[in-house]
Amino acid sequence: MQRVKKFRHVGLALLAIALLTPGCVVVRQGEFAVRRTLGKYEDKVRTSGLHVFNPFIATIVKISGQTENIEVNVNIPSKEGLTIQSEVSILYRVVQKEAPNLLRNVGLDYENTLILPVFRSAVADVTARYFAKDMHSGSRAEIEVAIRDLMMQTLGPRGIVVEAVLLKSIVLPRNLTKAIEEKLEAEQQAQRMEFVLQQERQEAERKRVQAQGIRDANQIISEGLTPEILQFKAIEAWLELSKSPNAKVIFSNGNIPLVIDADQMSTNSAPPAARSSGSALSRQ
Repeated sequence: MQRVKKFRHVGLALLAIALLTPGCVVVRQGEFAVRRTLGKYEDKVRTSGLHVFNPFIATIVKISGQTENIEVNVNIPSKEGLTIQSEVSILYRVVQKEAPNLLRNVGLDYENTLILPVFRSAVADVTARYFAKDMHSGSRAEIEVAIRDLMMQTLGPRGIVVEAVLLKSIVLPRNLTKAIEEKLEAEQQAQRMEFVLQQERQEAERKRVQAQGIRDANQIISEGLTPEILQFKAIEAWLELSKSPNAKVIFSNGNIPLVIDADQMSTNSAPPAARSSGSALSRQ
């Protein structure tokens, strides 16, 4: 009996020593921790450093305070009812002061319990407003922002901040992809033809301006060709001909001379008046 009492006292002593022996945990930078004592989370949030606790009645639960990335492969619907495969990144972080409530209400597996279900609901709701072709265009950024805002309506009050939702890849149905490629090719051909037409219009305008310039120049010249100027030009031409060493035959009515080389004229081809007179030069 005394032996039993002795062992009982030893056991109680060991238990007391164990209960009084502290445990310790290191919280790194970018993390924060919440102590759970006898199953209850404290409101105090512990930051980086060494923290002591009683391992028999308490535990330290650590949560990352850094930006986390969740990669999701999801099938999303479009406005026309097509199913599109997409790879999405969800960037989020936990608000420090809301960590105790997040652990109490959701638990440590908040990614699968809360974030992913909210994301799948939000992405289906948002993408159903857009046509599939819009997801390859500038509407992608608009879709990402809309998904993020819709998720924040649920996750924000829970202490989770969704920093960004990124549609990394979008795989459209094969028929739709082919139709989009054909449309883009037709648009490029139309743009190319418009460029050619623009060049042709510019060339036609250039020729019109050139023709108008030639017409205006001829009109100016014709208006300046008076009988006096023509007679003056004829006199100048005769003067130049007189300086030439070659024999010339000149037929003239006094205004515009007609000049023929004498060497090229034969006796048979000479005018009758020239044969009878024997003169190589006719002056009238």
